[in-house]
Amino acid sequence: MNGDGSIVSIRGLKVHYPVYYSLLKRILGRPDAVVRAVDGVDLEIREGEVLAIVGESGCGKTTLGKVIVGIEEPSEGAVYYRGELLTPHRLARDRRLRRKLQMVFQDPYKSLDPLMPVGDQVAEPLVIHGIATGEEARRRAVEMLETVGLTPGREFYWRKPHQLSGGQRQRVAIARTLVLEPEVIVADEPVSMIDVSMRASILDLIMDYHRRTGATIVLITHDIAVARAVADRIAVMYLGKIVEVGEPRSVIENPRHPYTAALVTSTPSISRRRPPRFPISGEVPSAVAIPPGCRFHPRCPLASSLCRSREPALVEEGGRLYACHHPLEPGSLWRQAEQSA
Repeated sequence: MNGDGSIVSIRGLKVHYPVYYSLLKRILGRPDAVVRAVDGVDLEIREGEVLAIVGESGCGKTTLGKVIVGIEEPSEGAVYYRGELLTPHRLARDRRLRRKLQMVFQDPYKSLDPLMPVGDQVAEPLVIHGIATGEEARRRAVEMLETVGLTPGREFYWRKPHQLSGGQRQRVAIARTLVLEPEVIVADEPVSMIDVSMRASILDLIMDYHRRTGATIVLITHDIAVARAVADRIAVMYLGKIVEVGEPRSVIENPRHPYTAALVTSTPSISRRRPPRFPISGEVPSAVAIPPGCRFHPRCPLASSLCRSREPALVEEGGRLYACHHPLEPGSLWRQAEQSA
């Protein structure tokens, strides 16, 4: 069931959350509305690649990442790891498998136990997974703290989270993930809550692990410039759907989907040669009330009656995937840049 060279295959994935406005409705199991956080995703994640999932807040990126590592359960569809179906029941029973799929969370202030020494928090996964105990687990934790730049490790081991800066806390969170030597890491906005001066060094920790081990990295980010700098491929997500996938240079210089064009042209740049901002209107609609047809049509300047009535399929063209009835012509953004220069 896995695609050629894929370590993770996602098929028809949906994650829907029922919303109840009264206790009676909850008891009866009759939701008043449904939040369609992930709403039909098909995606192949290749072994050893860095895949960036890009999109605005609320598009379903984090939920998708949680399903990949087994934290969230899909409403429909399936996730396969090396061709084997992943289910919460199987992940709960198979510690070896859980060890291979790990996540770095966005908020270092919430992801650590405030009462436990950070070294014990790094050692704890080793104990839980039966890899090491006692002094050996502590030794490995000290080594990992030093690997992520918290030196001397023996001193940092006994500190509590409140004694660390935000950047240091995120280093601890990354150490806790890397100590298990996972094959797939989902990094959910790992630098968005960190001081700007520390972001590159924090991201480098994950990328260094990738280069050293060949691990697969799924980087969730709202910043397409970060994706371009580190990713092998970019998947653009909008309102629970993947709308475009391709290599960074191809996606950024020749976006086919209007939403991708809007993301690209809204990113700050010091270059004098840049396309004018692609015009879209309004905010991302609620995942409770997704528009019919193409879910981007209320904001899209190219929308037609076809877009309002029929949802576009994800099609492949020249190694690219995109879902749009009226795709942009290759190079059209940069021709506009040259004309306006």
